[in-house]
Amino acid sequence: MIYAVLFEDDFARAVEVRRRFMPEHLAFLERHGDRILAAGPLCDPAGEPAGGLWLVDAEHAENVTALIESDPFWPAGLRRSHRILPWQRVFNQGQVLIPRPAGANKKPSPVAEGGS
Repeated sequence: MIYAVLFEDDFARAVEVRRRFMPEHLAFLERHGDRILAAGPLCDPAGEPAGGLWLVDAEHAENVTALIESDPFWPAGLRRSHRILPWQRVFNQGQVLIPRPAGANKKPSPVAEGGS
């Protein structure tokens, strides 16, 4: 199963922790690339840091928690909180990956102008 992990960071510590631990964090991501499918920072509309996102392939959410807690950013105190949410890929690179509901391929019927 794929899980989305949403991180909220401790912004008061973020600059210093990232400066000190980024090389270790990136090496950690590489070592676990078979399970961490994608990872990166999130930004708000103004471009300011807003946490992070991972997509993780794991059998259980508990395995994801163990992975999070083994990331060098975790003991360094960067992460204020996290949410682990099951995620289902339904669309990828222009392809629908799930069966379409009955009638989903029908074009919408034109609306008559002027009403009745």
